[in-house]
Amino acid sequence: MFKERPYDLQDRLIEFSVRIIKLVEAIPESKAGKHICSQLLRSGTSPAPNYGESQSAESNADFIHKLKIALKELRETEIWLKVIIRADLIKPSEQLSPLLQETDELIAILFKCVETANKNKDHPHD
Repeated sequence: MFKERPYDLQDRLIEFSVRIIKLVEAIPESKAGKHICSQLLRSGTSPAPNYGESQSAESNADFIHKLKIALKELRETEIWLKVIIRADLIKPSEQLSPLLQETDELIAILFKCVETANKNKDHPHD
C-alpha cells in the first residue's frame, strides 16, 4: 500500500493542474485577466512536476527542497484564487470554492510531507 501513495498524490496534483488550466481558459481576457492567468498558470501547474522531481531526489535535502517548492507554488496559487474570487473574475465565484478547498488540502498534505521528511532527516533510525 505504501508504494502507491506517492503516485496517488502525483495523480491528484496532475488533476489539480488540469483544473487550473480549465479555470485559466474561463477567465476573461482583460489586462488584469491576462496577468492573473499567466501567474496562475505558472504557479498552479508547477506543484505536480516539482512533486514528481521530489520522487527521484538525490538526497533527503533535495527531496525536502523540491517539496518546499511545490508547497510555495500551491500557496501562491491559493492567493491568486482568492484574488480571482474577490475581483469577481469568474461568475459565480462559488464555482471556485471546491478548487480553493483542494488547494488547502494539498498544502496541508505537502506541509505534512515536509515535516515528516525533516523529522526523518533528524532521526534517521527512529
